Amino acid sequence: MMGNKKRALIIGITGQDGSYLAEFLLGKGYEVHGMIRRSSSFNTERLDQVYEDPHVDGRHLILHYGDLSDSNSINRIINKSKPDEIYNLGAQSHVRVSFDIPEYTADIDALGTLRLLDIIKEQNYPIKFYQAGSSEMFGKVLETPQKETTPFNPQSPYGCAKVFSHMICKNYRDSYNIFICNGILFNHESPRRGRTFVTKKIIEGLVDIKLGKKEKIFLGNLDAKRDWGYAKDYVRAMWLMLQADRPNDYVIATGETHSVREFTEYAASLVGYKIVWKGEGLSEVGMDQVSGKVLIGIDEAYYRPSEVDLLLGDSTKAKDELNWSAEVKFKDLIDLMMKEEFEGRGLSSRDHTV
Repeated sequence: MMGNKKRALIIGITGQDGSYLAEFLLGKGYEVHGMIRRSSSFNTERLDQVYEDPHVDGRHLILHYGDLSDSNSINRIINKSKPDEIYNLGAQSHVRVSFDIPEYTADIDALGTLRLLDIIKEQNYPIKFYQAGSSEMFGKVLETPQKETTPFNPQSPYGCAKVFSHMICKNYRDSYNIFICNGILFNHESPRRGRTFVTKKIIEGLVDIKLGKKEKIFLGNLDAKRDWGYAKDYVRAMWLMLQADRPNDYVIATGETHSVREFTEYAASLVGYKIVWKGEGLSEVGMDQVSGKVLIGIDEAYYRPSEVDLLLGDSTKAKDELNWSAEVKFKDLIDLMMKEEFEGRGLSSRDHTV
């Protein structure tokens, strides 16, 4: 250990949340360890700003190969890194894909958590544990807004796996007196969002259309409503949970809900399009009001077998107990995602509407 530095182990460090959390913890003076899966291509691009050559002594970011499906690798990494805090952000995190690979989703998202907890339980020193839960656990909601006491009603293999993780964390906290916090995070986006997620797909697709690289983009349920926040805000909440005097569970959300349709309309306005909608169901299209060009189509493949219509979080408990609240709201989030999409392509953000 480097002096008296705190050590953190981030499972899923190469993902959107993991990369922002790594930056945040390094800024707090932590020694950060991350578990990454072996790949034939580099999968650490989200860590480029903080990556350190493994041949350099005294580095503060150390990566280890491992997998949530492999208890031996998890055990080896925990014993080697000796973390004070573990953040479990690793998952098969695409809800629609979880219907195609439910067994794999359950193995990683549910049993992966159990493997971590069983190893933590056997350590001879205390480790604080953060579990990344999801608003998808609420599914077809039984009350609005959703808070920590709202019953779960998941509608996907992903949601079901996350409910298992949430409940097994509560069980191990009560049974073995482990400091475990469940964060029930509502949708949180950023320029680092994976390309298959709807927000990134919309932003990237609209810029492609504007640059003449694509004719139109295809979406699924336009009327699904989500509580969308900014990932950087949400990783701060994760850290705050593990600094509290007692472990607890918290909903992390903005308290606003907006539809995919609204997201698309506002994002389109940033590149000079005013979307008007025609038709209904699978025949509905989004057209540019000025040119009449069809920009948005509907593809049945993007609908889930069981839809979740509305998610809206109440993070009063997090505000009262952790002094946390979302700083970036809906339109600001889309603004910053669009700005970075343009700048990432070497274009000025002033060129949005050109």
